Amino acid sequence: MRFFNTAGPVSSLDHYCLPPLQRLDLEEFLRLAGQKKYFVLHAPRQTGKTTCLLALMEHLNRSGDYRAVYFNVEKAQTAREDVAAAMQAILDTLASEAERILGDRFVEDNWVAALARSGPHSAFSSLLTRWAKQDPKPLVLLIDEVDALIGDTLISLLRQLREGYPRRPGHFPQSVVLCGVRDVRDYRIRTSSKEIITGGSAFNIKARSLRLGDFSRQEVERLYGQHADETGQPFVPDALQGVWELTQGQPWLVNALGYECCFEMAQGRDRSRPVTIEMVEQAKEALILRRETHLDQLADKLREERVRRVIEVLLAGEGDPEQLPRDDLDYVRDLGLIRKARPLAIANPIYREVIPREIVSTTEETIAQDPQWYVRLDGRLDLAKLLSTFTDFFRQHSEHWLERFDYKEAGPQLLMQAFLQRIVNSGGRIEREYGLGRRRTDLLVIWRHANAEQRAVIELKIQRGSRERTITEGLQQTADYMDRCGAQEGHLVIFDRNPERSWEERIFREEREFAGRAVQVWGI
Repeated sequence: MRFFNTAGPVSSLDHYCLPPLQRLDLEEFLRLAGQKKYFVLHAPRQTGKTTCLLALMEHLNRSGDYRAVYFNVEKAQTAREDVAAAMQAILDTLASEAERILGDRFVEDNWVAALARSGPHSAFSSLLTRWAKQDPKPLVLLIDEVDALIGDTLISLLRQLREGYPRRPGHFPQSVVLCGVRDVRDYRIRTSSKEIITGGSAFNIKARSLRLGDFSRQEVERLYGQHADETGQPFVPDALQGVWELTQGQPWLVNALGYECCFEMAQGRDRSRPVTIEMVEQAKEALILRRETHLDQLADKLREERVRRVIEVLLAGEGDPEQLPRDDLDYVRDLGLIRKARPLAIANPIYREVIPREIVSTTEETIAQDPQWYVRLDGRLDLAKLLSTFTDFFRQHSEHWLERFDYKEAGPQLLMQAFLQRIVNSGGRIEREYGLGRRRTDLLVIWRHANAEQRAVIELKIQRGSRERTITEGLQQTADYMDRCGAQEGHLVIFDRNPERSWEERIFREEREFAGRAVQVWGI
């Protein structure tokens, strides 16, 4: 039985999959290879890059017009700045793959001598020169995980390719594809002498940068349809819609939700039961709580300064996108954290939930609150009690906690979410909406009790200007969000960050009404 793949390249024998060459612009790849171009394929982790490169290699070799070899240079990452050790690992890998794929032992028989004769900074180039002229068929190299290399090692590889470029195709590979998470322009290479070199300057022979995209809505349905066809277990329309809305087609997320629903959950393994939207929601929570590798890697990127500069303004909801460095925006897009289209926003709802939770995960774990303190006798969550306690907590501890955050501009919103998540984890979930220009963070608390569902909106705003104007604007936003989410309860939390005002001036609680909806307003 085939299954949804969440690790490593896809095999059509083992996994549900979309034809990889259909995910690429094959005509564009063949045109660039035919024109003797060197180019880049990049995309976020676990989106199918390796699978597509392997399929492209097989296509080129089947055509009989080329001899193409795929190889992965990640093994050389551990050598770091030791170019000799790294080049040994790269040449050894290339030799193994050339023999396995093409039955060609030239590299295997000659790389050790080439390294000894030419040294680590020329061996790769000189070996490729000799190898390319051994056969009249043009040589094509597909080099994966290039951006895993570090410092002088990466510079040496790029410059050896650049040095041999004028000798192609008779005495050097006709075409080379560099593959990684980032475009080569985003390589910020620090040499052993602390000099910073950009990838663009070290590899200025790049003709194009191609990006592997996410699945379309139709492709998600086709992938899930394979499971339905092979097992008789369909995803109901609401479930398919839910998967699309949660993932926006991010390939790993699509496959991970499918695998969780159909192969991990006991009810999903019963093929007589269709997959429902409730199962999709449970699967999403399970992935987040387990901190699956993909999500953990994403969270690791949040510590990078270039990423923080972009994500912080999204979390805070304020700022001018034109003031953000263009290179930072492109880099964070290449990582898959933000969407390509305007307006600037987190790439999908699952990342939108993971990002703030990861930033404050340590804070959440160390907040000493018993969730049962906030559960009423009827099983409902007492949000008024929770927000009252948070007000006291914020007054006593905010200075200490906020100082520890890297994301200080969004600190109050993040601390509130950490406190709230600590409580809601025990029986519900939080859905988040935020983004540049929104000037607020929308939280929807969904709490399950006695076969019923409690839905409450908590709107977070920073006071800008007068308190009354902030409240007036916030009331409309809260009421609109309540209406859109079908929430029965609404709270507007306003953070006053003016250090010249005392806590007595900042803290208040009022009952307000807007458009027939009661809203509790909390000043902190």
